[in-house]
Amino acid sequence: MALGAIDHLVVSSATLAEGVAYVEETLGMPMAGGGEHPRMGTHNRLLSLGPDTYLEVISVNPAASRPDHARWFDLDYFRGDARLTNWAVRVPNIEEALHRAPEGTGDILQLERGDYRWQMAVPEDGRLPFGGCAPGVLSWQSEDPAPGLPDQGLRLVALEITHPEAEALSVALMPLVIDTRLTLHSGEPGIAAWIDTPNGMVKL
Repeated sequence: MALGAIDHLVVSSATLAEGVAYVEETLGMPMAGGGEHPRMGTHNRLLSLGPDTYLEVISVNPAASRPDHARWFDLDYFRGDARLTNWAVRVPNIEEALHRAPEGTGDILQLERGDYRWQMAVPEDGRLPFGGCAPGVLSWQSEDPAPGLPDQGLRLVALEITHPEAEALSVALMPLVIDTRLTLHSGEPGIAAWIDTPNGMVKL
């Protein structure tokens, strides 16, 4: 039974420009890559956090048609400043992983962006379990974007999830993902990432 690992972090934003400005100012590095997700009506920009991990800024694409289903990461209801809202786990076999994932992780969709192809579980209402603290689950069908992004020396050191039901979330994630960078604590729902940059450690 192969377990998953952290694939990427998700910064949601009211507009793509606002999210990119937030990340570039906070981490001190320009974002690269990204594009449009036709099936979701969203678009993104990316930033390398190492050879197999990256950060994604994502927002509703105002130029795209509204999809006939809820957008992922609860973007239909996003309000406020750009911020870290979600995380995603990559797994070798998404069908097998969904049998172990928290209830409500979603149904498998075939997705694409440019040359990239992947399967991802998307909840019917767009809202991931445990108030969004549970991860999105995906399986790459093509090469993933991380290796192709410019390596600017940023590294994800730690991802901390807080939730009032942290013990239940920990139990739910145990058969799904193993990653030494991941910790869970009891508290108000939230996600925080510590990223090592050429200018020192930064909390996102």
